[in-house]
Amino acid sequence: MALSLYNTLTRAKEEFAPIDPANVRLYVCGPTVYDYAHVGNARTFSAFDLLARLLKHLYPKVTYARNITDVDDKIIERSNQSGEGIDSVTTRTTAQFHADMDELGLLRPDIEPRATTHIPQMVAMIQALVDKGFAYAAEGHVLFHVPAMADYGRLSRRSQDELIAGARVEVAPYKQSPADFVLWKPAKPGEPGWDSPWGKGRPGWHIECSAMTAAHFGEVFDIHGGGLDLIFPHHENEIAQSRCAHGTAVMANVWMHSGFLTIAGDKMSKSLNNFYTARELLDEYPGEAIRLALLTAHYRQPLDFTKEKIGQAKQTLDRWYGVLRGLDGVEAVPVPAEVLAALQDDLNTPLAFSHLHELAGAFHRAANADEKWVAAANLKAAAGLLGFLGQDPEAWFRWAPKGAGLDEAAIEAAIQARKDARKAKDFARADRIRADLLAQGIVLEDGPQGTSWKRA
Repeated sequence: MALSLYNTLTRAKEEFAPIDPANVRLYVCGPTVYDYAHVGNARTFSAFDLLARLLKHLYPKVTYARNITDVDDKIIERSNQSGEGIDSVTTRTTAQFHADMDELGLLRPDIEPRATTHIPQMVAMIQALVDKGFAYAAEGHVLFHVPAMADYGRLSRRSQDELIAGARVEVAPYKQSPADFVLWKPAKPGEPGWDSPWGKGRPGWHIECSAMTAAHFGEVFDIHGGGLDLIFPHHENEIAQSRCAHGTAVMANVWMHSGFLTIAGDKMSKSLNNFYTARELLDEYPGEAIRLALLTAHYRQPLDFTKEKIGQAKQTLDRWYGVLRGLDGVEAVPVPAEVLAALQDDLNTPLAFSHLHELAGAFHRAANADEKWVAAANLKAAAGLLGFLGQDPEAWFRWAPKGAGLDEAAIEAAIQARKDARKAKDFARADRIRADLLAQGIVLEDGPQGTSWKRA
């Protein structure tokens, strides 16, 4: 089965045809590093992590790029509010972002370009737009002149009047058209700035991704991804800048967008006390369970996210890891065809996960040890493609929330005390120890090799 992906640009699901099958290029808009990533960010990055994994399974080489925006109004505002230096803010929050995404089980991108290391490329692209008549300088700013591009708005499919109304654009006397957007802006005293033909300043947000993709992928590449909220104005403006600077028909052949996330039916908002950062959730739940909860809905569909969904995802993973528990050295086998086919159909995760449930069920229905090994190997291969079941099962069952639960040394000491009590035929004490551990969420399992434990 061929890989099919929904292309926002054409509003259709299309068979994917890479520009160069020997090197598929995927770019995803990354974080603006001024604060913790929230669960909506985690959903987007989890979806494109899955796409990267699938592409790497299907093609000999995939270059996955996800940028870091480290110069932005929000970063400057956070620095001014806290008194922390801008470099310190971006260094600290980038490290936290990496730690959170690692804990969610996401692959690191192959390339992670930073905006501040691509300023010369941005200046050169802006100059090309000015030279070609698509941009103009005014009062220290450089702006893209939207009416100069005949088919501006093709991605979002809105008229220019609708685009102006929806853009919440800054009203400024130096604009030739209300829809014109900033490519370069003058730096205020105390703000970061770089020398340019238009004075000391800094780039607008949109030009950053256009310059970084051109620097690493060339004028046209395979897939550009991001959240649904980026279609307009960010991705629309990226397309305008890149196409007009390079004279190309497209910037990327396929545009993909992940759907919105709500919390228990409401938009995530600090005022509603339903705003979750990835770090807050990771302190309370295993990263793998959070990621499974984020992928249960199809990536293009809205996802109503609740903590109950994470709990359900953990129970699912308990069942899947339970299949692998005690089976050392499960042999590698090809990914089951039905799971691969589901993912090749525009990342149909609900169907893929239903097949994983069937594989786990096959293990429990198996009539003999050989059938169990086959079912377990198929489950591990299928889950592995999706980025799951990569841990040692014992480590999975011993995970505890931050600051909660008995530590492992105390549990092992209690198990030894129970063993001593049983050896002394003090079965009442042995039962009390077992019951006390169970009350604290520790389940003991006696077997031929002794007693093992897991957290409930």
